[in-house]
Amino acid sequence: MLPAQHRMRHGDEFADAIRSGARSGTPRVVVHYRGSTRAEPARVGFVVSKAIGGAVQRNLVKRRLRAVTAARLEALPPGTSVVVRALPGAAIASYPELERDVVRCLDRSARAEVKR
Repeated sequence: MLPAQHRMRHGDEFADAIRSGARSGTPRVVVHYRGSTRAEPARVGFVVSKAIGGAVQRNLVKRRLRAVTAARLEALPPGTSVVVRALPGAAIASYPELERDVVRCLDRSARAEVKR
């Protein structure tokens, strides 16, 4: 579970990260990464639509994505905003596949954000 100070809760936080952040994707997930120099903790949000499947399948995907990002919170710079959007392929992916995809996308989008 993500600590409360690391969770995105408001639509404007999601919109800001998606509109002005760097994006990287795979067939299972898309990661929007927005760096910042603010001194607040890194924040992570998740978008898992009904395209994934029923409520049970969506909740399983959300739990897996939360676990993957919670293990990497310490590596995110302070003030960073990350939105992880699950695509329909995430519904049939195993935990190691999702983990590999999220880590790969985080690395790529962080590098792209630095180049901006």
